[in-house]
Amino acid sequence: MAHEVTLITGDGTGPELAEAARKCVDATGVKINWDVKEAGVDVMKTRGTPIPDDTIESVRRTKCALKAPITTPVGTGFRSINVYLRQELGLFACIRPCKHYPGVRSYFSELGVDIVIVRENTEDLYAGVEFEAGKPETSQLIEFINGLPSDRKIKTGGDETGVSIKPISKSGTERIVRCGFDYAIKNGRKKVTVVHKANIMKYSDGLWLATATDVAKDYPNIEFEERIVDNMCMQLTQKPELYDVLILPNLYGDIVSDVGAGLIGGLGLAPGANIGPNGAVFEATHGSAPKYAGQNKVNPTALILSGMLMLRHLNEMDAADRLEKAVAAVIAEGKNVTYDLKPHRDDPTAVGTQEMADAICAAL
Repeated sequence: MAHEVTLITGDGTGPELAEAARKCVDATGVKINWDVKEAGVDVMKTRGTPIPDDTIESVRRTKCALKAPITTPVGTGFRSINVYLRQELGLFACIRPCKHYPGVRSYFSELGVDIVIVRENTEDLYAGVEFEAGKPETSQLIEFINGLPSDRKIKTGGDETGVSIKPISKSGTERIVRCGFDYAIKNGRKKVTVVHKANIMKYSDGLWLATATDVAKDYPNIEFEERIVDNMCMQLTQKPELYDVLILPNLYGDIVSDVGAGLIGGLGLAPGANIGPNGAVFEATHGSAPKYAGQNKVNPTALILSGMLMLRHLNEMDAADRLEKAVAAVIAEGKNVTYDLKPHRDDPTAVGTQEMADAICAAL
């Protein structure tokens, strides 16, 4: 029986990446009924919203989506569509494997980096509980905080101060930490590292660390350790081979997953899965690169590997394994790859997005 999957085509380079990933997933032979939907700045021009209701409803129905990159305005305008989707659909866990494939240029290529970032998706500073400078409610909030019996005060006024709230809950922490440990067991991983800043933020990150430490007691066969986030970044750039599964709050997970992508050769190789109790959305870690839109130039690997993660989620394990091996074979050969995977970025033998996808289909 065919799987029902929503394909969100995104904007910028999103549509061409969606086409490349779709053809590679189809080439595995797995039967999928794709429900193609739009989201992003392009559809906003015609429908007045970057995320139409029918797109959300499609994902609610299929409970599975492959999403191409979507532009997030910086500093103003709509909030991140990616964050909105995760919160609206209850996708509390973000799984981001960072695995080096032979043939990819990287300072760490000899170490065989293979780590997995498990990021909490719904809490922390990305919860979006913000108060804008100059608004009356911001001044009221600051006045309220300063009136509490505490020596911690906000010393600037609401006319010049923006405030973001960082909620960390015991239940949310326990849920993501169990997800990380369960992933480790299912995938034959040996160690879990919980990342935090509890030395400074004692009542948010402190709660995160205390809860994670309690949960770890239920998994005696998995090695457990904790690291402060700034030290974790340094450790990853010095000895990434020592790490396996990393579990992080939302903001740190976003930052450290980019560090992980840098270890394996860049964001163009970093897939992602957002998973909740009622569905999953699979997406590349990188953005939409609108300046390259329509040029058939960008590397499709991250979204194709996101399709591989999707196949695993659908229990199509053989197809997922074959797709990953095909991607690895094309990269290792180094012939039919995009410019960023060549020894020199101006290499005239580089192929386009669709041509690399075609080579992966042929390898399948």
